[in-house]
Amino acid sequence: MASEAILKQKEEEVSALAEKFKSANLVLLTDYRGITVDDVTNLRNSLRETKAEYKVIKNNIVKRALEANGEKGLEEALEGPTAVITTEGEYLDPLKAIYKFAKDNEYYKIKGGIVEGKVLSVEELITLAKLPSRQELLGMLAGGLLGTISKLAVGLDQVRMQKENA
Repeated sequence: MASEAILKQKEEEVSALAEKFKSANLVLLTDYRGITVDDVTNLRNSLRETKAEYKVIKNNIVKRALEANGEKGLEEALEGPTAVITTEGEYLDPLKAIYKFAKDNEYYKIKGGIVEGKVLSVEELITLAKLPSRQELLGMLAGGLLGTISKLAVGLDQVRMQKENA
């Protein structure tokens, strides 16, 4: 039987993780079987650039932290080895980094996650990861507006030229 000190330490670990999950915009559960230490190091570095954190945490502790927050729907994702990615900042960049890494490494799998407090399936997470980034969307909007403004300017110039000729 575990000693009281160990139980207390695990309870503290669960409550700290539950608080982290509450404040996180993204909690992502992944299966890291079959990847090398170099791959994990590269992944951690790319996640660090997006202000995300990558940790391998025991499934039981993750499960208890999710239960403490009242999160349901990720129970079956907590089978096998699990790495947890969290971020309190923008969630799309870390999600894109994980998706790209999973595409490049056939063994690495996204198991499920929580985005802004909502439990999402693997398919929903992948759909989100495929969306253009905020910068790309702003660029598309600017390009669309610029094209419309250019057409308006050409049209107004044609009207001016017609009035001058008449």
